[in-house]
Amino acid sequence: MFLFIQNQVVITAQRTINVDFKFIYHQRDLIMDSLYVRNNQESIQFETLKFYISNLRFNLNNENTFIEKNSFHLIDMEDRNSLHVSVSDSLNGDIRNLSFNLGIDSTTNVSGAMGGDLDPTKGMYWTWQNGYINFKLEGKSTLCKTRNNEFQFHIGGYMNPFTTLQKIELPINKVGSCTIVFDLEQLMDKIDLSILNHVMSPQLDAVEISKKIVTAFSIE
Repeated sequence: MFLFIQNQVVITAQRTINVDFKFIYHQRDLIMDSLYVRNNQESIQFETLKFYISNLRFNLNNENTFIEKNSFHLIDMEDRNSLHVSVSDSLNGDIRNLSFNLGIDSTTNVSGAMGGDLDPTKGMYWTWQNGYINFKLEGKSTLCKTRNNEFQFHIGGYMNPFTTLQKIELPINKVGSCTIVFDLEQLMDKIDLSILNHVMSPQLDAVEISKKIVTAFSIE
């Protein structure tokens, strides 16, 4: 790529940054629909896990920042292709850290029907009033005194006081690629399923859970 800056020709090269997502539980790769045992007595099973990331940014050591355009990605445990995000940029400099939003911003929420990963057919959209579901987790646990021991967490909300959009910033240790780890145990240890096992609309419980979800992310 050639750029003309004040009568100078600056040659920049496109590079690709690969971001992979890895899910673990009990310090091992998470396997959906498998039966796990908690505290030697309670069983738990995960059936659905997906969430949106948006506004993906890479901050460089030279203080420049590269922001991905149209940055909306649905990360779905049941869709292996969605666990890999590839981004091209033309900035020089080592990447110091990356940041992204967990969820969809308020402007996009009120912009009407969208396509791609934001298509309502993806099962991550409530209504025009409540907007997108930022994070969805479903499963079963013997702790839940519900029909079929089910728990459902559909976490979303873009209007105060129930805003659930969360910003996540992580350091990068490798050149050109990174693996973002989502440790589901870190989240589940913060939720008492015997008390809270059903969140399906914007509300205070959704806001509190969205803050706990942030603690589950790290860089491998």
